[in-house]
Amino acid sequence: MAGGLKASSKIWHNGELIPWDEATVHVCSHVMHYASAVFEGIRCYKTENGPAVFRLEEHIKRLVNSARIYRMPIDYDHDGLEEACLETIRANEMESCYIRPLVFRGYHSLGVNPLPCPIEVYIAVWEWGKYLGPEALEEGVDVTVSTWQRAAQNTFPGLAKCAANYMNAQLIKMEALEHGYSEGIALDTRGHVSEGSGENIFLVYDGRILTPSLAASVLPGITRDTVMKLAAELGYTAEEADIPREMLYIADEVFFTGTAAEITPIRSIDKVPVGIGRRGPITEALQTRFFDLVEGRAEDVYGWLTPVYSEVPETASQKAG
Repeated sequence: MAGGLKASSKIWHNGELIPWDEATVHVCSHVMHYASAVFEGIRCYKTENGPAVFRLEEHIKRLVNSARIYRMPIDYDHDGLEEACLETIRANEMESCYIRPLVFRGYHSLGVNPLPCPIEVYIAVWEWGKYLGPEALEEGVDVTVSTWQRAAQNTFPGLAKCAANYMNAQLIKMEALEHGYSEGIALDTRGHVSEGSGENIFLVYDGRILTPSLAASVLPGITRDTVMKLAAELGYTAEEADIPREMLYIADEVFFTGTAAEITPIRSIDKVPVGIGRRGPITEALQTRFFDLVEGRAEDVYGWLTPVYSEVPETASQKAG
């Protein structure tokens, strides 16, 4: 075990596969002092046709965009980063896993100015089950509205998946756990619903599916986008909206989405039962469609699954660009 994780064999670092225990960082690296890192969370699913990564292209695009917002040039192009993820899965011979690409500023000098510090790129993979517990997918979880708000858009860029933002997320999560809840829901600085500590949020009210807009300090979640597309496919109206806190207490259904959380129903908020107090019918329909797609039981009509094994494998280092 490494840091609570079930260690895999190899980690990808700047074009080279290295042993897990050799993926170390100097204590005076810039990232250690100033949280100068962006990252992604991606899932590889076991399917009937072999392991496949869900929406790899979109995740890598968000990683590159996050790095661009923070002026962190990456030496590998989009295709090279995709192949690096696949190469790492193959090297560890995994049928399903969680994938963590990480881009950060390394060891050179300390000070707020990050520009002299080199850019490091790592990709790790490990086994990670259901984020909020396997029973949560059916029974739902109990959550609370946090006293901690999401940062205003002109303080930390909400569109970037960066390490610094997750200090705020940790406060939300720890507060919820300390009070006996599985997760917390943050409001934005206007008092509107934003998201969970590491999940986007949806609610169902009078047959409409609503989710906070990106202006509510919301990360543009890949699973969030997936749910909006699947909802339309299933005949529901799914839309972005400003959601006041009290809507959470009168909603028919509420659920989290995210790469780790997938689609997890919420059964109570601040001890107020949501709807029937467990997974609702629209949440269940979306879950069924989602898992049929990602686990390969349904045709991949959207082209969202990238097979890990191809006929002509190519290493990511060959695609450096």
